[in-house]
Amino acid sequence: MDYLLLVINPGSTSTKVALFLNDKLIQEATLRHDVEKLEQYKSIIDQLEFRKQVIMDFLLDHKYQLNQIDVFVGRGGLLKSLKNGGAYLVTEQMLDDLRTCRYGAHASNLGALLAASFAKPFNRPAYIVDPVVVDEFEEISRVSGQKLFERKSIFHALNQKATAKRHARSMGKNYEDMNLIVVHLGGGISVGLHRKGRVVDVNNALGGDGPFSPERTGTIPTYPLVELCFSGQYTEKEVKKLLVGQGGLVSYLGTNNGREIEERIAKGDAEAQFYYEAMGYNVVKEIGAMFFACKGRVDAVLITGGLAHSKYFTDYIKSYTEKTVPTYVYPGEDEMRALAEGTLRVLRKEEKLQAY
Repeated sequence: MDYLLLVINPGSTSTKVALFLNDKLIQEATLRHDVEKLEQYKSIIDQLEFRKQVIMDFLLDHKYQLNQIDVFVGRGGLLKSLKNGGAYLVTEQMLDDLRTCRYGAHASNLGALLAASFAKPFNRPAYIVDPVVVDEFEEISRVSGQKLFERKSIFHALNQKATAKRHARSMGKNYEDMNLIVVHLGGGISVGLHRKGRVVDVNNALGGDGPFSPERTGTIPTYPLVELCFSGQYTEKEVKKLLVGQGGLVSYLGTNNGREIEERIAKGDAEAQFYYEAMGYNVVKEIGAMFFACKGRVDAVLITGGLAHSKYFTDYIKSYTEKTVPTYVYPGEDEMRALAEGTLRVLRKEEKLQAY
């Protein structure tokens, strides 16, 4: 049976949309929004009708009607922790949690809300796939060292899972039969241990732990952070901005643009090279931690995400890893295809639909 899918992925200043006929991409666009227009809305959720109209215009431009679409797929937002990866049916409880931002406010919360608003009048299903809150941790992975703080699973689940499954297929194996370390390199960096189809440990890529990234601090010394918080020089919001947005390479080099940094390196900027490679060194240490957390029984290290397009950076990581474990590079993060493929696996009965 053929399925026509509308895939919706809202970002802070854009909405990505795509039409798939089964796994064939028909149309795709990044619909960019004027920042001044968005600032007219008090909250992200208030943007719903505006973004809905923008998507309707996209469909009209390409001569598609909503009643032609079989399934609507949205990017998963900030929800309660989900014990299994995969595709989830959008339910009223999920929509209520996203609408009220019960677990946090983010543009991705609009994904399921938009999908459901299109699907409901035609009695069609709406799904989300592998949101950032997929939590397949073993209990030992949750222990932080302080009882008040539990480690949380917040990471690039959609791209990590899609990349791992893609690699398994290329090897003629099942994802559930492999042990993989997947490294997502983006504005945030997450390094996940995928053991037999479950991400049993991963650093919290949003204001948590792990390697520093182009704009996030990752793990930092705790005493100096406490002293800074109580110095009276910063508000809570300002401290959080130092950790996410103004951390990582931004704090050292004033930019989160890897291409710009590599241009500086090519011109002999030793400082740029030092901090860029320091970020790579931090990634390597996290890979090593996951390697031994799996007792060294790792089939491959997979490097993915936007920064994986950089041969300079991926070669730096591989110089540490590939003599010990096969290391493969899958550049980019094709989130739209990952959302479509996750939905199709359920429609084709290859995976079980998850319950929220």
